[in-house]
Amino acid sequence: MTIYSGELRSAATARFAIVASRWNPRIVDALIDGAQRSFIAHGVEAGAIDVVRVPGAWEIPIAAAKLARAGKHAAILALGCVVRGDTRHYEHVADNCAQGLMRVALDHGVPVLNGVLAVELHEDAQARAGGAHGNKGEEVALAALEMADLWARL
Repeated sequence: MTIYSGELRSAATARFAIVASRWNPRIVDALIDGAQRSFIAHGVEAGAIDVVRVPGAWEIPIAAAKLARAGKHAAILALGCVVRGDTRHYEHVADNCAQGLMRVALDHGVPVLNGVLAVELHEDAQARAGGAHGNKGEEVALAALEMADLWARL
């Protein structure tokens, strides 16, 4: 039996893309910083990280799809923050963003990591953007490294 698994390393030629919302900038900027620090700590050159900013979480999947079609990135990270409000807007944006990201991954065969926070309160987002619950940007960057290495092995 052969078992395949990715490791936390990056091929010297690998590029990574971060598609990030400009909405909730204090949270999202902390996620981007965490992802970049994590990549660099694991040997990815800063010049091999492309950051694409979009207005909100709704626009992240279409930007990810364009990047996936170009085929230049070993993995694509989606970073954003959707906070529940008084209307159903939250469900529409968060759910369809996640579904869109999965569609990009399946349609294009590139790892797409979902680091779009969908939270009840701003405090919940702060806890996941470098607070008590760590930094989701760091977590998805590590998952991206592992998936890119797995893709290379497969």
